[in-house]
Amino acid sequence: MKVALGGTFDPVHDGHRKLLKRAFELGDVTVGLTSDELAPQTRKEDRYVRPYEERKADLEAELRRFAKEYGREWEIRTLEEPTGIATEPQFDILIVSTETQRGGELVNEIREERGIDPLKIEVVDRVYAKDENVISSTRIVRGEIDQHGNLTPERDGRPAEREQ
Repeated sequence: MKVALGGTFDPVHDGHRKLLKRAFELGDVTVGLTSDELAPQTRKEDRYVRPYEERKADLEAELRRFAKEYGREWEIRTLEEPTGIATEPQFDILIVSTETQRGGELVNEIREERGIDPLKIEVVDRVYAKDENVISSTRIVRGEIDQHGNLTPERDGRPAEREQ
């Protein structure tokens, strides 16, 4: 099976890892990584997004680890538009989160218009932080949580360490 998924992956966190794990369980994986031009358009709120090459390097490290564990092939392709690579005919499965499920349905509408078989859409549940809110890159960038959903010292009641 050929599996597609996409995103900005800035920074990679346990929610992303859950999506990637499921993708590798199902087949060979192609990840669409949003371009520097597309990344700001896909954000719900305005925030800094690291350059493509930095995000790609971090994502490659994760993909190498999963590929070794599952014995699968993988590649990263640049996403220049929101529906990205998933509208291409070679894919069988699209991995989405509950937040991006509607986008997956839109991909299948586009595929249908083009006379391409629909993708099986695999919805992966969210991953929650210690405070029972969803782990997100935005929360990590804001300093609320780390990539694993642990609260930062300022948020969990412990005093923050000060630089001397």
